[in-house]
Amino acid sequence: MNKTELAIRISERMGTTQQEARRFINAFQASLGDALKEDSSLVLQGFGTFLLWEQSERAGRNPCTGQSCMIRSRLSAKFKPGKGLLEKLNP
Repeated sequence: MNKTELAIRISERMGTTQQEARRFINAFQASLGDALKEDSSLVLQGFGTFLLWEQSERAGRNPCTGQSCMIRSRLSAKFKPGKGLLEKLNP
């Protein structure tokens, strides 16, 4: 499923337009990013937890040339599903 398909499903469930559903999705993405930067985690009870973590610097290589290089450290996000989501997936 991609963002457009998700917007269609949300608009059908909420009885809104697809444009409003896309605005909701975009607002959620922006709010999630802001929350992770501020608090380093976001907990949605029953759904799951988004966690901010730092990937350390590591060795890599350019796939085109095969030349080795260092990949600098960066921030990334992880998701840990909550009990409610796991129960829905595994009845």
